[in-house]
Amino acid sequence: MVDLVIRGATVVDGLGNDPKRADVAVKDGKIAAIGSISDKGNETVDADGLVLSPGIVDVHTHYDAQVTWDSTLSPSPSLGVTTAVIGNCGFGIVPAPPAVRDLVIRNLSVVEGMDLDALRAGIKWDFESFAEYMGMLRRRGAYANMAVLAGHSTIRTAVMGEDASQRKDATPEELARMKAMVADAMANGAIGLGASYSLNHSGYGGVPMPSTIAPMSELEALVGAMGPRGKGVVEIASGVKTPQELEPMAAKYGRPFFQGTGVAMYNEQEPNRSIKMFEDSAAAIRRGVGLYIQIPCQPLSFDFTMANAYPFYSHSAFDPIKAYSPEQLKVVLRDHSWREKFRENARNPKPGMIFQGNWDRVMVAVAQKERNAKYVNRYAAEIAKTEHRDPLDVMLDLALDEDLETAFLGRFLNVGDDGVARLLKHEAGVVALSDAGAHLIYMCDAGFGLHFLAHWVRERGDFTIQEGIRRLTSHPADLYGIQNRGRLAVGAQADMLLFDPATVGISPAERVADLPGGGRRTIRRPTGVHGVFCNGVKTFDGKDYVKHAKGPGHVLDRFNASQGGHTLLAAQ
Repeated sequence: MVDLVIRGATVVDGLGNDPKRADVAVKDGKIAAIGSISDKGNETVDADGLVLSPGIVDVHTHYDAQVTWDSTLSPSPSLGVTTAVIGNCGFGIVPAPPAVRDLVIRNLSVVEGMDLDALRAGIKWDFESFAEYMGMLRRRGAYANMAVLAGHSTIRTAVMGEDASQRKDATPEELARMKAMVADAMANGAIGLGASYSLNHSGYGGVPMPSTIAPMSELEALVGAMGPRGKGVVEIASGVKTPQELEPMAAKYGRPFFQGTGVAMYNEQEPNRSIKMFEDSAAAIRRGVGLYIQIPCQPLSFDFTMANAYPFYSHSAFDPIKAYSPEQLKVVLRDHSWREKFRENARNPKPGMIFQGNWDRVMVAVAQKERNAKYVNRYAAEIAKTEHRDPLDVMLDLALDEDLETAFLGRFLNVGDDGVARLLKHEAGVVALSDAGAHLIYMCDAGFGLHFLAHWVRERGDFTIQEGIRRLTSHPADLYGIQNRGRLAVGAQADMLLFDPATVGISPAERVADLPGGGRRTIRRPTGVHGVFCNGVKTFDGKDYVKHAKGPGHVLDRFNASQGGHTLLAAQ
């Protein structure tokens, strides 16, 4: 007898094949049969025509810390995700020598918009090495499968301490230790290496994140330390680095590079810039070199207050004040000379910065005082024009009037559906960059997959349902070498999402206070989801997480190797 039978589903297999009405049987965590199934099974679900697809594969998350206190990985499994890659941009929490742990999470709290008090209260430091971290993940059991990237910045910090953000060149001895840590991570099941050269990535007190100041020769040394040719992937927040700069390294080591950068997101001010990056990457792929771009399917939007003004942090005026308390910030924000510095920054943004001086994209979302209600849902540029003021002064004066508690919404990049659709469809693109688990103060894009199905498939019709689901499942899984996932096929792992295509989507952003110590975060909830299964075990029933003594997710540590732009079967 099989463990589970889902009857009468519209099966969309994740491989791009046409939908078909069928039953699906699961045994021992794998798909045992697809078709007309007479076996009653220990458990039966009547799908009644709902779509059954593979679970969503999210290759860009930041659950490295949260998983130590929350095995559900909330909210991703409720939003259809059954596989998550963590450690992106090189910002993990392992290796974790005790002397640098607080430094690592201080930096993490700023660069990824996390509650520092929650990190200090919540992380259970029962690991130090990469092997011990992987062991911790296996003991805890998450509600989704997890793959872990070794992190350039974390490794640099483990070796160099505070010097990691201050000294560009490592000594030969320090570099040797870093290479040994990368090799150790790969030997213990890392999916690859994460790194960053992004202008937007600063840590606690405005210091640059460690990898962003390292010479490219250091990154190449670490990529070379990953093992034999074709072993592992490289995920890089590439900032202003071009595909031409990255291609030689990808070609030399036969490892696919996955770039994430604002430069590659659609920008109406420079509409041709992003597509050029995609075309350059596609040219490399045609030459047999794996060079891909992670592209979000939602606008790059941020909820923020001037107490936590993350979207502006790449501008130099903010360098000395990122870690200031609200009282310290108030003094600075009133200062005319500081305002002039920020004003000058906004007039001269660099490519890749989140905020490009576009005040017509900064909206007042929530006002705290009744007299300021007239500003809600209006953009700073429009208010400034009406009141004959400068938009920067409009924003700062309003924030100061409300004790820095005014909530602003910035919609900065990836706005304009026709331009974004072209990138989402591109052969060099991978639908990603949810940042799930991070930027909790400002946003929650963990529901990117459900948004994709609602907006790009149902509402706009840019993708058929079979192609849309393929782009969320087998496409990223295969590019990352993740075995037997992202597909509904006999013998594949039974990671599944059951949903109503007419109503699937995500709720508006919601603030909850459920972090360790009572910290607040932003979440979204699913609509139209009737069940999520990880390795054949239901993790979410459409309303709530299903309670399990141990989550059913696997810790992924064996991957298909990649050679150039093609994936080959080889055990890691």
